[in-house]
Amino acid sequence: MELKIFRSTWGATTDMAACVAQLREAGCTGLEARLPLDTSARRVLRDTLRAEALDYIATVFTGADVIPRQQDGPEVHLQHLARAFDAAADIAPRFVNLLAGNDRWPLAAQVDFLGRAQALADAAGIACTFETHRASSLYTPWVTLDIVRQLPALRYTADISHWVVVCERLLDDPLDDFQPFIDRVHHIQARVAYAQGPQVPDPAAPEYAPELAFHQRFWESIWAAQRAQGYTTATLTPEFGPDGYMHLLPYTRSPVADLWSVNRWMALEERHHFQRWSQTNISPTHTTAGL
Repeated sequence: MELKIFRSTWGATTDMAACVAQLREAGCTGLEARLPLDTSARRVLRDTLRAEALDYIATVFTGADVIPRQQDGPEVHLQHLARAFDAAADIAPRFVNLLAGNDRWPLAAQVDFLGRAQALADAAGIACTFETHRASSLYTPWVTLDIVRQLPALRYTADISHWVVVCERLLDDPLDDFQPFIDRVHHIQARVAYAQGPQVPDPAAPEYAPELAFHQRFWESIWAAQRAQGYTTATLTPEFGPDGYMHLLPYTRSPVADLWSVNRWMALEERHHFQRWSQTNISPTHTTAGL
């Protein structure tokens, strides 16, 4: 199994040419970015991906943005999603990563909505994953495990930094059994959280070694499940970001770290981490295709 690392465009301040140069230097093979719903913007992105021979993971928000409009119910989310899937057909992403639903909906409504969202993807011929994210349907591990039990065919993007914040602890208690979820993870977003926030200031700092180690153990469990299922390729996107995630100095509001430097470090670290993990684990003899 090989690891393909993607660059997130969240928080990028350079033009696309510089962004591509940076991702290549860091050993990334593609971009993970919002799917443009504007036709001309989508054409520019598609042409860039083709010209640069880059793979692409499309990010879609069923609630139109990270924080969904609270007045919009499941039907509005599904209408937006159908339009997004039509747009995705123009650009042919590797898969669509969905930040889906609203944390305020009851569990029964979440299950019904996510099942219908998957049905829309199937009808459109679009491979999709559902991301664990605050404010979405998958804002907590406990709700997610209930959804996994009721919708076992869904596949997920694991950004467990959100769960660490929601639960206010590293999820390493002996009672924390996430295997049913882990068995269905298709993609990893690699950001390191701590009990009081979704992003440590610098994952390389020694004071955050326990947090980094926890996240890496979780990612290893995902790789092990993927390899046991016959995956030939695992995908991972370092996703440290701005927008309240990056720590800022008081008064000046200067960031405590350079965002790309942090994501570059995470990309290189996870490349080495994956190599170390691969060398100490024996591959299964069978292979099947993933998404």
